[in-house]
Amino acid sequence: MRRLAAILALMASPALATEIQIEIAGEGANGIVTIDLLEDVAPNHAAQIAALAKAGAYDDVVFHRVIDGFMAQTGDVQFGKLGGDMRRAGTGKSDRANLNAEFSDESFERGVVGMARSQNPNSANSQFFIMFAPGHFLNNQYTVIGRVTDGMDVVDAIKRGTGQNGAVVGEPDRMKKVTVTQ
Repeated sequence: MRRLAAILALMASPALATEIQIEIAGEGANGIVTIDLLEDVAPNHAAQIAALAKAGAYDDVVFHRVIDGFMAQTGDVQFGKLGGDMRRAGTGKSDRANLNAEFSDESFERGVVGMARSQNPNSANSQFFIMFAPGHFLNNQYTVIGRVTDGMDVVDAIKRGTGQNGAVVGEPDRMKKVTVTQ
C-alpha cells in the first residue's frame, strides 16, 4: 500500500522542467544565463538543444549574429567554434537531423528563445537566438523553445555586431560552457 501511495504521489507532482545554463564569456558579456526549455511547447526542439548541450557541442560556440534592439544568435556547432573561420559562422548545423517546425501561441517577447532556421520552416537544427526586445513579427514563423529565467542582464551585455547584418567584428562573445540542469 505504501508503494502505491508513493507512486501516486510521484505521478501527481509536476514534472521537472529542463533548463540550460550558459556561461557566457567575452569582451561584452560575462556571467550565467539560465533558460527554461519549453518541452510542452516544442518538445522536439527542446530535446535537441538539451542533447547537444549534454554532449558539449555548444561549448566555445560564439554569438555570431547580434543585432542591437533585436536579438543575439548562436549555436552554430559546425562553424561557430571560437578560433574557427568566423566567415562561415551562422551557416552550419549539428550532425543531428533538422527539425520540423513546432509553432505555438507563445509570443516573441524580451527574453524568449527561438530556433534559427533557413527559409524552410522545417530546417531548424542547432542554432538559436535570444530576444533583446519583443519581435511579434516572428510569431508563428519561428519555433519558440525557451525563456530566459535568470541572467537577462548578461544577455543585454552580449557584444553587439559592428559588421554587415550584425556580424561581429573582432573576437565575439561566446558560450564558454553550456550545461543541462533540472
